[in-house]
Amino acid sequence: MPSRPHYTVPARTAHWLMAALMLAAFPLGVYMHDLPLSPLKLQLVSYHKWLGVAVLLLILPRVVVRLAHRPPAPLPAPTWQQKTAGATHLLLYALMIAVPVTGWLMSSAKGFPVVFLGVLPLPDLIGKNKELGELFLAAHEILNYTLLVLVGLHIAAALKHHFIDRDRTLSRMLPVLERVR
Repeated sequence: MPSRPHYTVPARTAHWLMAALMLAAFPLGVYMHDLPLSPLKLQLVSYHKWLGVAVLLLILPRVVVRLAHRPPAPLPAPTWQQKTAGATHLLLYALMIAVPVTGWLMSSAKGFPVVFLGVLPLPDLIGKNKELGELFLAAHEILNYTLLVLVGLHIAAALKHHFIDRDRTLSRMLPVLERVR
């Protein structure tokens, strides 16, 4: 049975929705980090937490979609590229869980509640502990920058496939690109 030429609509929707949430959360986190304490900073922190909780809430449906909507068959590529792509995808999924969880742990340890969309208070994951709060802050930052690097490599690989290899790797996730070739 031949493989379909593109990812399914649910798979593409899940991919781009998660990408948009993370693309919004990361720069917001960087921007708000060094702001002085103010109503603006508190509001931006809330937005950042909302985005993180949304990523965490959507990761299970994202995995279900991935399992239910198998990707198209891999295009011909060297084995090392296929293994690297597989490992990168697994790490991306792990980081989509680890990054928001470390943020939530940090907030709990620092004594700042997580209130999703300003109306749904989430339970603290751990008790207030300044040292743990700093540890989770460091972990959250390291994992975020690791995620940034992996996303950058993911994008670079997609662009390399599209512009250098001239294969259909990117157009399978963005079918509109086939119409502009």
